[in-house]
Order: sequence, then C-alpha cells, then structure tokens
Amino acid sequence: MTKNNQKIIFRLIPIMLTFFAMGFVDLVGIASNYVKADFGLSDSLTNLLPSMVFFWFLILSVPTGMLMDKIGRRKTVLLSLAITLAAMLVPLIDYSLPLMVFSFALLGIGNTLMQVSLNPLLSNIIHGNKLSSALTFGQFVKNIAAFSAPILTAWAIARVGDWKLIYPIFMLEGVVALLAMAKDTVKERISGHASTFKQCFSLLKDPLILFCFIGIMCHVGIDVGINVTAPKILTEKTGMSLAAAGYATSIYFFFKTAGSFMGAFILARFSHKRFFAVSAFIMLTAVIGLFVFSEKLPLYICIALIGFGNSNIFSIIFAQAILHKPSRKNDISGLMIMGLFGGTVFPFLMGITADVSGSQTGGVAVMSLGILFLLYMIRQIKPAH
Repeated sequence: MTKNNQKIIFRLIPIMLTFFAMGFVDLVGIASNYVKADFGLSDSLTNLLPSMVFFWFLILSVPTGMLMDKIGRRKTVLLSLAITLAAMLVPLIDYSLPLMVFSFALLGIGNTLMQVSLNPLLSNIIHGNKLSSALTFGQFVKNIAAFSAPILTAWAIARVGDWKLIYPIFMLEGVVALLAMAKDTVKERISGHASTFKQCFSLLKDPLILFCFIGIMCHVGIDVGINVTAPKILTEKTGMSLAAAGYATSIYFFFKTAGSFMGAFILARFSHKRFFAVSAFIMLTAVIGLFVFSEKLPLYICIALIGFGNSNIFSIIFAQAILHKPSRKNDISGLMIMGLFGGTVFPFLMGITADVSGSQTGGVAVMSLGILFLLYMIRQIKPAH
C-alpha cells in the first residue's frame, strides 16, 4: 500500500465513523413500533413519528447547503453530530410521547445537516467515477448501524427489559465520531457567500437533477416505508409477536448492508446504469411477493430482496447529480437531501391507506409506486463506469 493510499484511508476514518452515526436515523423504524405499543397509537399516528424525522429534510436541506458555503462542510458535520447526540440523550431524561416526538425531531435536524454536509465532504477526498463506490461504502457503514438497531433493541429487552438501552449505546459511538471529526484536517474551499434559494431551486429546471431529486424521494420512501411496515406485515399475516416480527427490520438492513458492501466493489468496475436497472427489477419482484405470500419464510425473502435492491440506489443517484454539475456541489447536495422528505410522505400515505383498507397491503401499494418510478428512471442513468 502506497503512502498516499494510507493517507486517504486515515482521512476516511472520521468520515466513516460519522456515516455510522448517520445510521442512527433508522432507529426511528423499530422505535416507532415500540412507542405505538407503549402509548396505544393508531397506524396513522405511528407513521407520523418518522415524519418528525424526515420533515426536516424538506425544511433544512437547502439552508444547510447555504450554511456550508459560509462555514464549510466539516464544521457543518460537527454541528450535526452535536445535535444527534442531543437526540440520543432526550429519551434517557424522560420517556414520554412529547419528548419522544422532540427526540425524533432533533434526530431529523441533526441527520439533515449530516447528510447534506458529509456526502460532499467525502468528495474532497474521493473524486470522479470512484465517488459512487465511496458513497456506497459509506452507506454500507451507515447500514451497519441500521440493521443492528433492532437486534440491540431485542437484546436490551431480553437483558434488562428496556428497549431504550439502545440510546446510550449509540450515543457512545456518536461521541467517538465527534471527537475524531474534531481532530480531522480535511482541506476544503469555503466560498464565504451562499447561493440564494432561487439559485438553488433553479437547478430543478435541469431534467437530470429533477429526476435525481424525485428518485431519492422514492428511494427513501421505500426505505422508511419497509422499515416501519415490515414488522406490521408479519404480525398481520403470520400472527407473530411484535418482538419477533421486529427482526424483519434487521433482515432488511442486513441485506441492504450486504448489498452496499458488494456495490462498493461492483460500482468501481461495472456499468452504473445496468446495476441500477438490476436493483430496481429485484425490488419490483420482491414487492409483488409481499402482495402474494402469507408465510413467514417467503415474506422474509421478499423483505431481504427489497433491502438488497435498494442498497445502492441512493449512491448512484447522488453521484450522478453531483458529477453532473460539480461546481454546484453544495447546492445540489442540499436539493438531493431535501428529497429524503420522501421518508415523511411515503409512510404517511402508507399509514392512511393501511387504515382505510384495514390491511398493510394498502401501504405496500403506495411503496410500489416508488419502485415503478425508479424503473422509469433507468433511462436517465449514465452508463459510465
């Protein structure tokens, strides 16, 4: 290994630790199911809890891109970690519905700042077509946190009878990430002046940027939708307990993690367009299975395939947008992360359709629309590798 490669790896450590902290946001999926049980909430109200997280992507993403122009990406990442740690602390102070809503809101604010700033910060170190691969590896690290959350939650219940033990566990890693990033010396250019809202949103006039924006909305809508709904599908169709069905979320994130790990290598060598198409068709096949099957094993397989198929969608879309207009990285990053608002829209609509139809099948139908758009988007992906 050359000295240059060693230097790059050393510089990537704080960033990858922060990608792990980014995965804390996926705790909202399993947490909302326990909050539902603890406070007796309906499906519609339960699915509003992720909205407390992903609502902030709509409000703060573009302003965060503008903030980066003022203070830089690294300082924005540090601010995001501090807010995320505060979100982890709140449930340990008192466990009540208002404070859980507040905790989810802080988690959303911190994650918005983190997603907008961390992805382009990585582009300071990794350049060109290798960016998709590096972003995918970051998503792999993020997904480790995501799939471990339900496992740690089940362990906490079995060990001490309290699922909230996961909060101090995650909080400890967040402190390590904050300290590592504080010592980091990533060099970046700070313009000192921010784009206007009009300049940022004018980017959506570009067809590729618009498709990427909607594509990310669909990707995250599928991600959060299956995260929240998978345990409900299993309890409804198989009669499993919530504690047992919660492992479905871990299965989803395990295969999403495995897919992103594989994608980090595949995207460095093969056509992004072809890999995107294969991923979208895998999800289409799996979601059809959720309509058809009622047995535990086939449902687990379908959930796993959705996780595998959805694992590299974000990285491909984000890199396509960033590389399309590299001089506008901060603005484009803000717009793309605003697309994570799909994590609010999809679960909300899925909750309503589930209540109206009296079945989680209604929610799966909404999620299917996002997959169909990704299939339509294949023609927009550049085949470069």
